[in-house]
Amino acid sequence: MTVLLDERIPRTLDIIVRDWSTEANRGVQLDAWVFEDAPARKQAETRLAEIGVIARIRSAYKPLVHAFLEDVDLADLKRVTVRYPVHSEALPLRFLSEAYPLAALLDLVETVFEPGEADLTYRVIAEYRDGRVVEVDVFAPNRLRSNHLDEVDLTPTGWLRVSRQSNDILDIDQAIETENEIVFQKVMDAIAAHEWPAEEPYAEKIGIDVTIPGIERALPYGDEVLSTREALHEDFYFSLLEFFKLKSGRPIDDRSLQPGQIVPDIREGHGDALVRVTLSGFATPQDPTRPQQDLEHADAAPDLAQIHRELAALPGQVFEGVSREGRPVRGLYRAGTRPAVLVSAGQHANETSAPVGALRAMRRLLANPDSNVAFIPVENPDGYALHGRLCEHNPRHMHHAARYTSLGSDVEYDKGNPTYEKGARIQALELSGAQLHVNLHGYPAHEWTRPFTGYLPRGFELWTIPKGFFLILRHHPTWTDQARILIQAVTKGLTLVPGLAAFNRRQIEVCSIHSGGTPYEVINDVPCLLTAEERHPSPLTLITEFPDETIYGEAFRFAHTIQMTTVLAAEAAFAAIMSEQVA
Repeated sequence: MTVLLDERIPRTLDIIVRDWSTEANRGVQLDAWVFEDAPARKQAETRLAEIGVIARIRSAYKPLVHAFLEDVDLADLKRVTVRYPVHSEALPLRFLSEAYPLAALLDLVETVFEPGEADLTYRVIAEYRDGRVVEVDVFAPNRLRSNHLDEVDLTPTGWLRVSRQSNDILDIDQAIETENEIVFQKVMDAIAAHEWPAEEPYAEKIGIDVTIPGIERALPYGDEVLSTREALHEDFYFSLLEFFKLKSGRPIDDRSLQPGQIVPDIREGHGDALVRVTLSGFATPQDPTRPQQDLEHADAAPDLAQIHRELAALPGQVFEGVSREGRPVRGLYRAGTRPAVLVSAGQHANETSAPVGALRAMRRLLANPDSNVAFIPVENPDGYALHGRLCEHNPRHMHHAARYTSLGSDVEYDKGNPTYEKGARIQALELSGAQLHVNLHGYPAHEWTRPFTGYLPRGFELWTIPKGFFLILRHHPTWTDQARILIQAVTKGLTLVPGLAAFNRRQIEVCSIHSGGTPYEVINDVPCLLTAEERHPSPLTLITEFPDETIYGEAFRFAHTIQMTTVLAAEAAFAAIMSEQVA
């Protein structure tokens, strides 16, 4: 093992309390913004009050949402107007997105968002049913920061304002670098300073272990949760991918890069932040174990062992690839008289409703002796095992480190050795000749952010807010008519699922408020995106997207039922399309 970084970073909140809890500061008015939960901030305010410092400590992360959770009187609120900052160094809708999910939290209140100035302040006008009008300014502390791509990001930061006088003149009004920001920068500096090999992969495993205080607060809307530790994981993972893409000369949107496995493991702490970056080799694969579940009613992702047992119980010819760490990538093919279809799941292994929905669908399809189906339940078993391990400590984090393979590449874009994960898909297509590939996916069930590199996830800005279950259909240009027929039939079949239309309408409504619109076609209450392209071997590739990455219980059961229904509707529609062509 090689250690690139091993440090302790003092907690910013403790520094503020220590530095200002002196007799000389009695009577001082202090406002601070840090990346901490409300109880910790309140405790610090109390300690400062004991020495006579009048302190108000706020959240530097999503300050407008926190202001409505902690400060704004919501009783008898009738109408809210929010003028959000628009800054030249940020995307125009950055601060509107950062206000999410305020429109949902104020469900019965008329809420209007308008673009404002570049002064990093939300201007709020709250109108009440008794005629009161209250105006509130909510400061959103940000600073310009150079990033690992030699670009400049406008990023949330800590802030300190101090007044020693009664006339509100500020003696101090400046950014303070919090332990969250310092940890992030130290990791990126350590990665940049290391002498990496000239060829990919640059390491087998790059571990980033952090223990740190922060915000972990569930919200009363959907699966929404405010989590600075989850955000730190996301920022580390995608920032390292971007760093290695730059090093390799690849474009930022490339998915074939193979840097090795990048594993940020961010855990809760209550004092100084601890950060450790290591390079290590792979150990013998060990899979997290979970109790056996009835897949028809599964309320969480099953373990790999159960998935393998469920697959073994299905009829068909078994084929197998192997993952980078040595796990089997198993699939089966059962020939029949109907048009062949490939069903796959687990390409992105943190999208956990897909394997369950796929297995449920296969049970039903293979009950028909005419079905002609190739099937891979988990294309990325290394990522699936990593996701299970990371969820043991943070079950409500999206864990995008498990998205790609242990080589660090996306299965679909892997141009390397076909005996690895991509090999199973190649075998499935060779055995079946499937012209329809139903590829089951998911995406974050709550807001996805990267606060230390500009807040919105670079390259994934359209995925940052849940917008319901939707479909992506990629088709060869000569299959345009069949694609339109397929999407109409599948979405019509999905109308039979109770609750889906209402679920989609609500999420689309809230998403459109905070993202500025709906850049997709809605067919039978399902958002759809159809594109003509030829990079897929199958002329029709139907991709499902359910916001599932952090859901459990009834929400998870709903998700895998939607996935199952999509597979069944797609197979039936494709059979009808192909029979019409023959006729």
